[in-house]
Amino acid sequence: MERERNSLNQQFDYQLAFLLFLLFCTSIIAIYGAQLTATQYETNFVVRQFIYYILGCGIVASVMFFDSEQLQRLTWYLYGFGIFLLLLLKVAPESIAPTIKGAKSWFDLGFISIQPSEFVKTFVILAISSVLIQHHQSHQQKSIGSDLFLLVKIGAVSGFPLILIMQQDLGTSLVLIAITAGMILVSGISWKIITIVYSSIALVGITLLYLALRQQELISAVLGTKQYQMARIYSWLDPEQYPSAEGFHLLNSMKAIGSGQIFGKGLGNSDVRIPENHTDFIFSVIGEQFGFVGTSIVISLFFLLIYHLIKVAMETNEPFNSFICAGVISMFVFHVLQNAGMTVGILPITGIPLPFISYGGSSLMGSMMAIGLVFGIRYHHRTYMFSDR
Repeated sequence: MERERNSLNQQFDYQLAFLLFLLFCTSIIAIYGAQLTATQYETNFVVRQFIYYILGCGIVASVMFFDSEQLQRLTWYLYGFGIFLLLLLKVAPESIAPTIKGAKSWFDLGFISIQPSEFVKTFVILAISSVLIQHHQSHQQKSIGSDLFLLVKIGAVSGFPLILIMQQDLGTSLVLIAITAGMILVSGISWKIITIVYSSIALVGITLLYLALRQQELISAVLGTKQYQMARIYSWLDPEQYPSAEGFHLLNSMKAIGSGQIFGKGLGNSDVRIPENHTDFIFSVIGEQFGFVGTSIVISLFFLLIYHLIKVAMETNEPFNSFICAGVISMFVFHVLQNAGMTVGILPITGIPLPFISYGGSSLMGSMMAIGLVFGIRYHHRTYMFSDR
C-alpha cells in the first residue's frame, strides 16, 4: 500500500493539476462577476460550476488510471458509443432532446442537460490516434499510396461525426476540423501531400466565404446552413449594420473589453449588457472587469497549459500517447483562439466556449475528460534504461 502511494505521488502531474486549479479559480471569479451584472437569472451559476468541477475531477480520476493499451482496446467502443448518441439525438423526441436556438444538440434529462458532441471530440482524438498507430504498424514502408490511404482513413473517422454535428452545431464542427488538421500534421504523412491538401482546403474555404457573401441561397441549399449561422458571418464582417440583431453581441463585447482599459472596472462592475455573458462571452466579462491585465493573465494561463501539454507529448515513450496529446493540444488551442478572437471581432461568433472558464457542464466535463488522458499519460509514464526520456 505504501509503495502504491509513493508511486502515485511520483507519477501524478502536480504541475498540470495546479494549472487546472488556477483556471478553476479564474472561472469561479469570472462567473461570479458575470452573475453580479445579470439580474434576470435565478440560477446560481457559481455553485453549479463548482459542482461541475467536482464531477470533472471524478472524470479525470477515472480516465487517468487507464494506460495506453487499455485505451486502445476501449477506443472503438467509445467512438461507437459517441456515434450512437449523435444518432439518437436526431431521432429522440422533443421531450428529451428539445430544439434550442434552431439546433437539436442537447439531451435534457431534467436534472441535467448533456451535449454529446462535447464528449465525441475526445472520442475522435482517441480514434484518430488508434488509426495512426495501426496504420504505421501495418505499413512499415511509406509511400504516396500509403499516405493517401491514411489520409482517407483519418477523414472517414472524423468525417462521420462531423456530418452528424455540422448542421446542428457549427462551433463543434469547426473544433473537430481543427483536431483533425492538427493530428494530420503529426501523422507522418508526407509534407507534399499535406501542403496540397491544406492549400486545397484553404481555397475551398475562401470560395465558400465568397459564395456566402454573394450566393447565400446556394450555400444554404448545398451545405444545409441555417439563416442564423449565415447571419453570424454577415454580422462579423459588418456588425454596425446589425446593431440590434446578430451584431449586438459582437458590438457590445468589443465595447465591454475596450471600456475595461488596463486594469478594468472591478469585480461585478459593468456598464455594457451582454446576454449569456457567463458562457461563450466570459472573456468579455474578464476584459471589462479586469482589463488588459486580467485578459493577459488568462491568456498566459492557457499558454502555460499548452506548453505543458507539448512537454508531456515530447517526453512520452509511446507514439499513441503523443498522438493523443497532439489532438488535445489542437482542440484547446482552437477553443482559446476562436473564443477570444470572436469577442474582439477577429473571428466570427460560433458559440465555442472558453475551456475550463466558461460556464457549462458538458463543455467542462468534456474538457476534463480530454485533460484526464494527459494525466493518464504522465501517470503511466515509464523511464527505461538507456533512454533519454
